[in-house]
Amino acid sequence: MSRKINNIRSWLLPLLVIAAVNLLSYFFHAGIDLTAEKRFTLAPSTKAMVASLAEPLSLTVYLEGDIPAGFKRLANAAEEMGSSFRSISNGKFEVVFERPGEGLGDTAKAILFDSLQRMGINPTNVKAQEKKGEQSEETLVFPGAVLTGSNGAIGIDFLEGQSNLNGLESLNNAEALMEYKLAKAIMLLTRDTIPLVGYLTGNGQPLDLSVYDLVEKVLRKDHRFRILPIDSVAYIPDEFAALVIAKPTRPFTPAQKLKIDQYIMHGGKLLWAVDNLYASMDSLQRSSGSFVAFDMGLGLDEQLFKYGVRINRDLLQDLECDKVPSVIGSIGDKPQIELLPWPYAPLLRNTGDHPISKNLDFVLSSFPQSIDTVSAPGIRKQVILGSSSFSRTLQTPALVEWRSIKTEEDLTQFNKKNKAVAVLLEGKFRSALANRISSADLQQLAVEYKRPFLSASPSDNSMIVIADADILTNAVSQQDGPMAMGMNSYTRQQYANRDFISNCLFYLTGGASIMEARSKTFRLRLLDKEQLENDKLFWQLLNILLPLAFPLALYFMYGFLRKRKYAMRG
Repeated sequence: MSRKINNIRSWLLPLLVIAAVNLLSYFFHAGIDLTAEKRFTLAPSTKAMVASLAEPLSLTVYLEGDIPAGFKRLANAAEEMGSSFRSISNGKFEVVFERPGEGLGDTAKAILFDSLQRMGINPTNVKAQEKKGEQSEETLVFPGAVLTGSNGAIGIDFLEGQSNLNGLESLNNAEALMEYKLAKAIMLLTRDTIPLVGYLTGNGQPLDLSVYDLVEKVLRKDHRFRILPIDSVAYIPDEFAALVIAKPTRPFTPAQKLKIDQYIMHGGKLLWAVDNLYASMDSLQRSSGSFVAFDMGLGLDEQLFKYGVRINRDLLQDLECDKVPSVIGSIGDKPQIELLPWPYAPLLRNTGDHPISKNLDFVLSSFPQSIDTVSAPGIRKQVILGSSSFSRTLQTPALVEWRSIKTEEDLTQFNKKNKAVAVLLEGKFRSALANRISSADLQQLAVEYKRPFLSASPSDNSMIVIADADILTNAVSQQDGPMAMGMNSYTRQQYANRDFISNCLFYLTGGASIMEARSKTFRLRLLDKEQLENDKLFWQLLNILLPLAFPLALYFMYGFLRKRKYAMRG
C-alpha cells in the first residue's frame, strides 16, 4: 500500500509543479533578451505607463487562422508583448485573438469589416490555403487590433505608415513599431485631458477640401480641434496645446508675428508648414510647359532665423521621386502618355534617428524648399525629413519646366546629399521681437491683457518647421472627392504623410515621453541564397540525421547506465 502511495506521489508532485509553473507564467512574464537590438526589451516609459494602469484594458488582435508567415510573426510579436504588458500591469492587460467575421453571417461580417475600417484598420488581400493540397484563395487580413477600456475603443493598424511595395521590410518595421503603437493607444485611451490643437487662419491658409484629410484624419482624430482666426484674438490663449500654420499665402503683419512669438515664449508648440516660393502643378498645367517660381513674401524669415532655421528660396529636386503622367509622343492623333519620374516631387526620408520619422515609409512632397539650421543659443536642431543622396537645388528665380532633366549632364548635377526639408527645434527660444516692441504694446500686454511680454521662454519648448506645405494637403478627385494626404492621384499609391504629421503633433502635444519606443530597429537577417544553394546537401543531411541521432544517443546511454547499475549490484 505504501509503495502504491509513493508511486502516486512520485507522479502527482511533478504534475503539481508543472501546473504551478504554468499558472505563474500566465501572471508573471520573465526572460533574458539576448538579441543585439533588444527586440524583447520594453522602453522604460512604456513599462512605467503600463505599470500605472488604473483600469483593465483588453486588446483584441485580428491575426488568427491560416495567414502567411509574415503576419504570423506579427501575431506572435503581439502575443509576446501582450504577455509582458499583462505581467507588468498585474493582470490588468488582456490579449484575445480573433479571426474577423468567424461565425457571422454575411451582413454581420460586412458591418464588422466596415467598423474596423472606420477605426483605421485597413484590410490587406493575401492568398491563404485552408488545407494542404487545396487551391489557395484570396482572403482579407486585418493586420491590426482594437484596444478597449472604460473610455471607449481605439483601432491600431500594425501596417500604418508602411509601404505596400516591400512586404518583408514593411512587416519587419511593423514589428519594430508595435510597442510604440500599443503604448500610444494606451496613452490616448487612459489620458485625463485631450489636448486642444488650433488651425491658424488669417494669412490665406486653405479652408477647403485640400485640408480635409489633415482636419478629419489627424487633427480631429486624437485631439480637440478648433479653427483660430489670428486677427480675432488679442493674443493666442494658453489653452491651445499646439498650433498648425499650414500653407500661408499672404504676408504676416507685425501684430500677427507678435502674437505667434509670445505664444511660443509662453510655452505654445508650433507646427509650421510654409512655402517660401509659389510653385504648383496647377501653374505648370496652365502654362505652356514652364513657369518661374516666385517669392511669396510672407515676412517670416527674420522670425524663423531667430528660432534657429532658414527656409531657403530654392526648389529641391531629387532623383528618388514620385511619378506623374507625361506625354512622350503620339500614335496617330492620340497622345501617348506614360508615368515618368518627376524630380519636383521628392520622396523624403528619415535622415537621422529621431523617433518622429524613424521606421516610416517615404513622405511625398511637391516643390519643396531646403532648410538650413543657423546659430541660435540654447536651441537643439534635428533634421527629421530630408532628401536622398541624389538631389540638387535650383536657386531663384527658379524656372520650372515640364522636362527638367534633358541630358546626361543634367543627371550629374544631382550630387547633393540629405538636404533638410523638416527640422525639429527644441530648447529655450528667444523672442524675435525683443528690444523692438513699442512701450505702448508692452503696456497693453501687461496691463490690459494681463500677459507680460517675455523676451525668452522660461522653460524648454519645441516646434517643427517644414519647408513644404503640400506635405499636409491632399488631392481632390472629381470622382472620389478628397483623397488621403500623400496619395498619388494617378497611381493611388499612398505615402506616409498622414503618419508623419500625426507623429509630429503627437510629439508636440505630450507624446514625446513614449516616442523612444519608435527608436527600435529590427535588422532583417536574410539567408544568403547563393551560399544556401551551395550548402544545400549539408543542411538537408543535418536536418534528417540530427533528429535521429538524439534518440539513438539516449538509447545507448540508457543501456550503458542500466548495465553499469546492475553490474555494480552484482
